Amino acid sequence: MTTTDSVRPLPGQDDKLRRELGYWSLTGIAFGGIIGSGWLFGSFYGAQAAGPAAVLSWVIGGCALGLVALVLIELGSGTPQAGGLVRWPSLANGPLAGTLVGWAMLLAVASTMAAQASAITQYADRYLPGLYVDGALTPLGKVAGAGLLLVLVALNWFGVKLFARLNLLVTAIKVTIPVLTVVALVLSGLHPENVAAGGGFAPFGWPAVLTAIASAGIIYGLDGFAAPIDLSGEARNARRDIPRAVLTAICLSMLLHVVLQLTFVFVVPTDSLAGGWQGIDFSSPFGELALLLNLSWLATIIYADAVFSPSGSTYVIVAAGSRETYAVAKNKALPRRFGRVSERAGVPRNAMALNYVLAVLFLLPSSGWQQIIGVVGVLAVLTYALCTVAAASFRLAAPHRLAGWVRGLGWIAPAGFVVGSELIYWGSWQNLRIALPLLAASTLLFAALRRRDLDIRRELRTGAWLVCYLAWLLLVSALGTFGGSNLIPAPWDTVLVAALALLTHRWGARSGAAFLRRQDEPTGA
Repeated sequence: MTTTDSVRPLPGQDDKLRRELGYWSLTGIAFGGIIGSGWLFGSFYGAQAAGPAAVLSWVIGGCALGLVALVLIELGSGTPQAGGLVRWPSLANGPLAGTLVGWAMLLAVASTMAAQASAITQYADRYLPGLYVDGALTPLGKVAGAGLLLVLVALNWFGVKLFARLNLLVTAIKVTIPVLTVVALVLSGLHPENVAAGGGFAPFGWPAVLTAIASAGIIYGLDGFAAPIDLSGEARNARRDIPRAVLTAICLSMLLHVVLQLTFVFVVPTDSLAGGWQGIDFSSPFGELALLLNLSWLATIIYADAVFSPSGSTYVIVAAGSRETYAVAKNKALPRRFGRVSERAGVPRNAMALNYVLAVLFLLPSSGWQQIIGVVGVLAVLTYALCTVAAASFRLAAPHRLAGWVRGLGWIAPAGFVVGSELIYWGSWQNLRIALPLLAASTLLFAALRRRDLDIRRELRTGAWLVCYLAWLLLVSALGTFGGSNLIPAPWDTVLVAALALLTHRWGARSGAAFLRRQDEPTGA
């Protein structure tokens, strides 16, 4: 079997997907995917990690994701694919890249679903005591989370048109609640002295501002914008509507989260900061804050929305994630049955079922939301970064794969890769030591599974840049200042990551271009 065959989709499956998504549906999907449990917890954990300076974490994280989003938009508009985030690296950089990014995305989707279910259960404990006790989910809470995920899978089971209509309604409600929360809390009174009361604007130093982007759930809180790109194969006019939908959602969500962070910082009672920002302890941050301020009516709304809002974003994640898992199967990194599309509903039901099972496996051993989101952020940003290499490879050897919508792609793609690499590195050694070795070791699994239908030596040479990328990220993280041994002092560790990222991006783009030129059919699909 040729390398071209290794990335060829299952015959006829893409044709079963229904192109029924317009601009408003795609915008609702993007914004609905972003606004979930992140707004309920992100401001609290951001303040704990970086103090008032966490507002800068949201701005940096939003701008970084915006840069990466431009590359994804270019790919989604030029080469619409169901599960494009998984398919593009495979098409541009070969089976090894496609397999590794596919497994990373598979883990990211499942763990995101588990995190959302955990967040819902934590807040639902107010109505059903016994779900979350002593800072951890109880067995009953985990069963409740698994049951909720099953309901959301069932709602996605019957097609994308029903999904899009329900999501627009859900998103409109979800946006109203955080806006109402901001207005009510601000009117209750502000405490400007909080900036100094907790140790100053940046009480834990500037590295904490960067670490908070991944470890405090800020990237997680802004993530979800890529859902329309994953559903680009079902857009009526992907080239026109996807760019507008994604950029609108990112700008609005960053603005909303910055306002929420500022509100949290200035509204927390000053006497709660006697032990500093790390001394505050909320299991349901905005709900408990509303109760402290005698806004019981607002607390009631927030606790209700804490079940509703993450459920809405999980509804989007179930839909988009099933397309990503479907694409993993198209890349031959999963059995073919997961790359099938239901004739009746026009959705990849088998992929959806697999994601549910994996999400439950993530949920069962976890204690709560924060334990899951650190690794989720690393895996999500890794997939975005690898897509910038795919875009650069297409630009060199298959420009027909690009839409020509984003000007300056020649510098935006490597800049996006550098930014993505920094976000991964800032995610801290604690998270990277789990995620990166797992993916690097899967190279051996790839070689074992594909040895009969691929020239493994050639594919390993083609994907060597990716294996080296994972290796040096892990090494610098172990030696750097973000949870590592501090042998490479700041800011030189961040400078080193940027320099190595530029070299790796250039290597990956050239390797991908050589791969594309070897193909009898360069488009590979």
